[in-house]
Amino acid sequence: MVAVVRSLMVLLLAQVLLEGATGLIPEVGRRKYSESGKQTPEQSESFLNEFELRLLNMFGLRRRPTPSKQAVVPQYMVDLYRMHSANGDHSTKRPKSMGKHADRAASKANTIRSFHHEESMEALASLKGKTTQQFYFNLTSIPDEELITSAELRIYRDQVMGAATPNNSSRNSSTSDSGPAGGFHRINIYEIFGVPATHGGEPLARLLDTRLVQDSLSRWDSFDVSPAVSQWTSGKGHNHGFMVEVLHPEEGEMDGEHAKKRSRHVRVSRSLHQDQDSWPQARPLLVTYGHDGRGDSVLHTREKRQAALRKQRRKQQHKASCKRHALYVDFSDVGWNEWIVAPPGYHAFYCHGECPFPLADHLNSTNHAIVQTLVNSVNSNIPRACCVPTDLSPISLLYLDEYEKVILKNYQDMVVEGCGCR
Repeated sequence: MVAVVRSLMVLLLAQVLLEGATGLIPEVGRRKYSESGKQTPEQSESFLNEFELRLLNMFGLRRRPTPSKQAVVPQYMVDLYRMHSANGDHSTKRPKSMGKHADRAASKANTIRSFHHEESMEALASLKGKTTQQFYFNLTSIPDEELITSAELRIYRDQVMGAATPNNSSRNSSTSDSGPAGGFHRINIYEIFGVPATHGGEPLARLLDTRLVQDSLSRWDSFDVSPAVSQWTSGKGHNHGFMVEVLHPEEGEMDGEHAKKRSRHVRVSRSLHQDQDSWPQARPLLVTYGHDGRGDSVLHTREKRQAALRKQRRKQQHKASCKRHALYVDFSDVGWNEWIVAPPGYHAFYCHGECPFPLADHLNSTNHAIVQTLVNSVNSNIPRACCVPTDLSPISLLYLDEYEKVILKNYQDMVVEGCGCR
């Protein structure tokens, strides 16, 4: 039964995409699709697998993702999806951790990718007054044709509890040990150019971004690392990773316990934190914003979709033979919910109906369709015009790819917004 449902859903999705994406399947494939009901179960299954692979290729995937149960979807990516997707929750408020940088970056990108660092390649150093951590993010899964327009490194920092404000310890002697600290850290982000000539020395690096942060707050901080990532992905620079430097110069004024708490302030390494359960969602995150040259940006998807919906509502008053019909594609029916995080499905719709002579104005017909229908009225060998999509809109998908990287991508021509005779 599951196989039958999967076959039907793949074929329905095929029908929608065949109407909206001309040339997706060659003529031979179209004949196989139309004759699939006459094939043996083995032939039908082979065709479905072949067509599913073509669909995945259209989504930029070489094979069907099979993420493990340990795969982590960063909350930040979910928030971005809800903020910018055409089919997400438009009432979602901007998270405090999301700055203006994300909006500016999304306005130019149709693909947003997230990366966790390779923990096996960490290099941690703690010296008096500062902590440094070297991170490496594997970016080889980014396609060559995707132009990275912006990138941000996101780091989470905990509130420091139980430390008095520096230089005010005498006046704050009555402060509870569980109260917030109130000191400051400076976080510097460097691009690593290479290893030093002398063993054990600091790597060769250049400063990308810096920020002075307060101990008494728990929050995410975003750092602009666009220059480095753009160089790496364009092949103009070698990816040696980043170095995060946390300066806490007031550490010498504190006792050992307070200094230890300060060293755990910024979550740069699993080894620095006892709370292992929260680490998957609190570990550093690299987010890239890119464009593959096809379609609108993620930010513009929602605007275009809302405009199309308004246009469709105005046309619903016409009761024509050729019109849009309901079709909901549920990703769980084809097993794609294993790797598609959101949405669980979407309203694809399809066009069906007659294009009778004479063609009414509201059928949104071309001059060629009007002429063809006119000729058909006197010569039945010439077919009537066909009821096809005339207006299509995009959707945004949040999914895990073959490498378990979380991606938010905008896909064009996925939803039928209007039908007409062509």
